[in-house]
Amino acid sequence: MRDLTSSWLAVPDWRGANLDRNGLVACTVNVGPQHLVSGNLAGFAAAVGLPDTGAGAFGEVTGGSYALRVARDRMLAINAPPSSTPPGWHADGYAVTDVSAMYHVFEFEGSGLADLIAEAMLVDPRAGSPSAATMFAGQQAIVYQHGGKLRVHVERGFAPYVWQWLEARD
Repeated sequence: MRDLTSSWLAVPDWRGANLDRNGLVACTVNVGPQHLVSGNLAGFAAAVGLPDTGAGAFGEVTGGSYALRVARDRMLAINAPPSSTPPGWHADGYAVTDVSAMYHVFEFEGSGLADLIAEAMLVDPRAGSPSAATMFAGQQAIVYQHGGKLRVHVERGFAPYVWQWLEARD
């Protein structure tokens, strides 16, 4: 049987992965636990003390705990209190799933950010969207701003591809 693993991209050492070229600085960040919440989003937000039911594409979030809207009745809760996020169905009408191992998070800043967005995305950042779920470099992603920097969540298995795509940009 052929060994196809030789054609797979090597996973970078994310702890030291930094890219600084053409006015764009890119790195990876650990945002803490990530939970997918479905159903009564307002009920979940109230239960965990989140201010709202999630920012959309290019929306600005602050603090260590926040929510990102990914569909009409679904959000990604970032760094919600562990005591409030046990997996499964909750009596207030929402379900919680820990997806911390599913998403890798990139962070971007610098004068080259507008060029990156124009090349990697089909969404106009000025128009935004109620949903933060979109495409980035041809991959499903969740895109928003935190502290003036662009953050992008991609499925962990596609993170090496996205990093190689970033390195290959001129």
